[in-house]
Amino acid sequence: MNRIRLSALVPLLMVAGGLAAARADTNKPPIVLVHGAWETSSIWDGVAVKLKHDGYSVQVVTLPGRPGNPMPADQVSMDSYRNAIVAAIANDREPVVLVGHSFAGFPISAVAEAEPGKIRTLVYLAAYLPQDGQSLLGVATNDKGSKAGPAVQIDKDNGISTIAPDARAGLFANDAPPEVRAMVASAIVPEPLAPLATPVHLTAKFARVDKVYIHTARDQVVSPELQAAMVAAMPVRKQQTLDTGHTPFVTDPNGVAAAIEASIG
Repeated sequence: MNRIRLSALVPLLMVAGGLAAARADTNKPPIVLVHGAWETSSIWDGVAVKLKHDGYSVQVVTLPGRPGNPMPADQVSMDSYRNAIVAAIANDREPVVLVGHSFAGFPISAVAEAEPGKIRTLVYLAAYLPQDGQSLLGVATNDKGSKAGPAVQIDKDNGISTIAPDARAGLFANDAPPEVRAMVASAIVPEPLAPLATPVHLTAKFARVDKVYIHTARDQVVSPELQAAMVAAMPVRKQQTLDTGHTPFVTDPNGVAAAIEASIG
């Protein structure tokens, strides 16, 4: 999503919540935030403000192939997504709380498989919680409760996909007021195709990593039914539910921050 547009909400959030910058508490684990498909790291701006106010060190990752981390679509892969996150946490001296939204459930799982010792907790926010051999394409096409399928537009010649403009607001921000719905809709960016169809390989290394799931009760993209089914198939230590659509970091950033903080065991 476009940083300039969504960052415009942050001053309002800071004023509304009475937030100010705070020094990171070294007794608290670092938190790393990873956006999903058709998004950029600006989705996390409001959440990051609140987490930093609460004393957490926060790092936000921009995956390759979009504004902020450009790469030709035909060079973007699931490995490049995983490697970008691994590089981001390489210098952290203690295990991180790694949060992924939506599609980011796949690359954060791949990171936990590659570097399980670097992860304190995986937090899946309205995210895909994969099993070995699954891809986003395979899981999402079987989500009968999702309304996203007909809105996905594929451009094979350029190796990208996007979301039909007239469907964006309803899919991603169905719980938001009109002005926020419009902002979210206008901030969608093209997504490289290859990672969406790439299966992840997961073993007992991934299975042993601590996991938390944050459900979104009004989600139109990753349906609540699929969210529940994924957790049933891959048990997690803790579950929480936000009464939001697919983009709670925009409609309820303080609630997302509180849920992430409550995930830390």
